[in-house]
This record gives sequence, structure tokens and C-alpha cells, in this order.
Amino acid sequence: MKRLPKRGQYDHEAVHQILDEAFVCHVGFVADGKPVVIPTAFARIGQELYIHGSAASRMLRSLDEGIDVCLTVTLVDGLVLARSAFHHSINYRSVVIFGIARLVEDPAEKLNALHAFTDHIVHDRWQDVRPPTDSELRATTVLKIPLEEVSAKVRTGPPLDDEEDYALSVWAGVVPLTVTAGVPIDDERLNGIEAPDYVRHYTRNRS
Repeated sequence: MKRLPKRGQYDHEAVHQILDEAFVCHVGFVADGKPVVIPTAFARIGQELYIHGSAASRMLRSLDEGIDVCLTVTLVDGLVLARSAFHHSINYRSVVIFGIARLVEDPAEKLNALHAFTDHIVHDRWQDVRPPTDSELRATTVLKIPLEEVSAKVRTGPPLDDEEDYALSVWAGVVPLTVTAGVPIDDERLNGIEAPDYVRHYTRNRS
């Protein structure tokens, strides 16, 4: 990490916390000699990151060939407004992962990964829904990337202005940004089924 290395974090706890809060990663790879970046859902199990999709997906078919891949995840926590245009910034937490994606062929591991995908988005959801059928499992490709070459980068705190700019008559500070769940909207064919607690009180904080 050469750009602002003081923001780098390399311990597993910091990386895992960011991954477990985020919804989407961006997967970068080269296909047919051209760079491609695809957003996709993901889930973490221990020191492995899993992605999945249709067996017909060009991205998954390309990654299954064992090519190098770069995955990134970013959480935006606030807008940092400085006294100068130059020092405006964003408070964020990000993770960058380099590795080689491997096809998950073991049926039990594949099913466990799909369980993780579901509960990563809505905790405890898997216990209430119908599990995948054999045909659905065949139609789904799951790949895993080891969390070996990985780093986190974090920016927190107020703006950092040049000393002479602190005398300017300009408001400066941070506008916090959070993901907040709204009121659940019932499907019209629920037939009176009430939303469970994990829907009515949805949060990304599982502590």
C-alpha cells in the first residue's frame, strides 16, 4: 500500500468486520484481453470469500479457469467537508483482496456457502426459507477466494485543512452516512403472515 499507507490495516478482525457489514463486492479480472469489473453479492466463511451466480455467467466461467482476480469492498461512513476544495474527502472503510478463484465442487460446501449468502444479507433467514433444489444447485456456480493477500484501508475523523485555512469563514466538518432499513413492505400474496423480528428490526449490527 503506497498511497496513504497510514490508513492501511492488515489484521483479520478489521478485514472481517468490513466484509461482514458490506453487501456487494466488485470483482475485477481480465477476459479476452480486456479488463472487466462486475458487482456481485458475496459471503465470508472463516478465511474464504464466496461468490456465486448462474452457471452460464461469463464472469464465473472466466474465474473458474483459475485466472487472477481482484475483489474490492467499500463502506462509506461520511462526507468530509473541508475549508478548501482540495482537502474534501470521504470517511470510508475498504478491503482489497487479490487471489485466484476456485470452483466449489463439494455439494456440502456449496450448500453451506449458499446458506452463508442468505444469512449474510438477512441474518437467520435461511432457517425460514425453502432450501435449494437439486436443479437449482446445478444451475448455480459457487467460487471461493482465500483471504490471504488482503488489506483494509480506513479513513475516519474530521477534515485536515492547511493551517492557514482554519481562519477562513467556511463551515467544515463531517456529514455522517448510514444504511437504515425502512418499514417492511408485505408481498401481496402473504395470506396474513406477519414479518419476523429479523425483518421488522433489520440491522447490519449482529452484536
